Amino acid sequence: MDIKLKITDREGKRHEVDAPTDMALNLMEVMHMNEIAPEGTIGVCGGMAMCASCQCYISSNDIDLPEMQMEEEAMLSEAFYVKENSRLGCQIPITEDLDGLEVTLAPES
Repeated sequence: MDIKLKITDREGKRHEVDAPTDMALNLMEVMHMNEIAPEGTIGVCGGMAMCASCQCYISSNDIDLPEMQMEEEAMLSEAFYVKENSRLGCQIPITEDLDGLEVTLAPES
């Protein structure tokens, strides 16, 4: 099953994308697949929560996201442009629960 995501890129352009829930992808990988950010500017560490290039701001309050793990919390504590609603896209697995999720990609550090 595919879910719909609304992703605003760093230039302010909004993308409505379909994300498959049966491929064990995360939000960062979906942004890669849909070319939301230029090559090499997102997911620099390969999704290991070791950079903050996939940091995004979660706009949806009604969507249940997975708990933030220690690695993600530690990375965000060192990142630039962090807000209360910041998460790392690589740490958000694509599941049916995320249908309708709205996010904005954080500025590049």
